[in-house]
Amino acid sequence: MKVVLFCGGLGMRLREFSDQIPKPMVPIGYRPVLWHVMKYYASFGHKDFVLCLGYRADVIKRYFLEYDECLTNDFVLDGSRGSPQLLSSDIHDWKITFVDTGIHSNIGERLMKAREHLEGEEVFLANYADGLTDCPLPSLIQGVLSGDKIASFISVRPPITFHLVTTSNGNVVSSIRDIRATDHRINGGYFTFRSQIFDYIREGDELVLAPFARLIEKEKLIAHPYDGFWASMDTFKDKQQLDELYARGQAPWEVWKQGRRS
Repeated sequence: MKVVLFCGGLGMRLREFSDQIPKPMVPIGYRPVLWHVMKYYASFGHKDFVLCLGYRADVIKRYFLEYDECLTNDFVLDGSRGSPQLLSSDIHDWKITFVDTGIHSNIGERLMKAREHLEGEEVFLANYADGLTDCPLPSLIQGVLSGDKIASFISVRPPITFHLVTTSNGNVVSSIRDIRATDHRINGGYFTFRSQIFDYIREGDELVLAPFARLIEKEKLIAHPYDGFWASMDTFKDKQQLDELYARGQAPWEVWKQGRRS
């Protein structure tokens, strides 16, 4: 099953990095967040990727063109044999299609521009390139495969504290609550799409607005509530928190190390 990843945004809230590299290439440890997302999918057997590129596409292309397995895996260097002998490997069996979808395209436009590379795919996966989770992927996919729905995504609780304000009688505040303590959820990505999703996207549409509204009208969209780990690297603070988890060896999204593939 192919995996479409949206990698073209400007990443303006990560200005510490975005002047030099696109947000998907901001590192967690010594690998870019994009690699972590791809590794998650690959650990469930989905290794055919379509990268929708835009801002600083050259940086992403160069990273994979120059990828050196020895820098990220154990190996044996035997002078008599010349080349290093890898003891493990990351991406040797990945297939990656690089598609220039424009610097200023929105997500819906990027998906439409990648459509020709999804020919023959009855069902495919898609995601933002900066969101991490430990959610069991097969259960997400099954929600679409087992019924007549066209699209699904995970719905998660807001990861940061905002105060939900309720007012009445001329803007008099009647309550203030931590939004994480309410039933409110947000779109966490990790989409599963049937090919019919393209019938619901019009020219210029942003994916999660008009197309999803059309799916909702037809009752063809489902959300999987997930209360496990989910994080999006939107700001420098987000990066610091993910780096800390990684440095402590407590990175929940590394399901390939923890055996959580069910």
